[in-house]
Amino acid sequence: MKLLYCFRPRRTSLGLAIVLLFYCLLAMPVHAQNFGMQEAGKAATYGGYGEGTTETTFSETLGVTIKLALSLVGAIFLALMVYAGYLWMTARGEEEPINKAKKIIIAAIVGLVITVGAYSVTDYVLVRIFSAVNEASQKK
Repeated sequence: MKLLYCFRPRRTSLGLAIVLLFYCLLAMPVHAQNFGMQEAGKAATYGGYGEGTTETTFSETLGVTIKLALSLVGAIFLALMVYAGYLWMTARGEEEPINKAKKIIIAAIVGLVITVGAYSVTDYVLVRIFSAVNEASQKK
């Protein structure tokens, strides 16, 4: 027992180690230099850019919004299919829940087909319009 007792840390050294650990983990203030952000903002305003201007264009923002909406449609489709499958599996041979599940599945598939079809047609038409406008502008 005496051998183990001599290797135990003393309370003062343990307390000192804890205090040093907390001191090292404290957030220290940083004194950063100003590299002319106010002047850059004034130059951007003078150049015609608003304060809320970002590097993304309207078409990029619209594309992100459309992708988000299509992701939401896909999530809703998945949720409806899981719900309909749950209804069908728990129907135990009864006709009413099975018919309800079939109607939900058909409605979900029709909604998905309409959404994907509308996106495909819109994408096809917009690509053709943009290519025709670019060709006309390059000929001038």
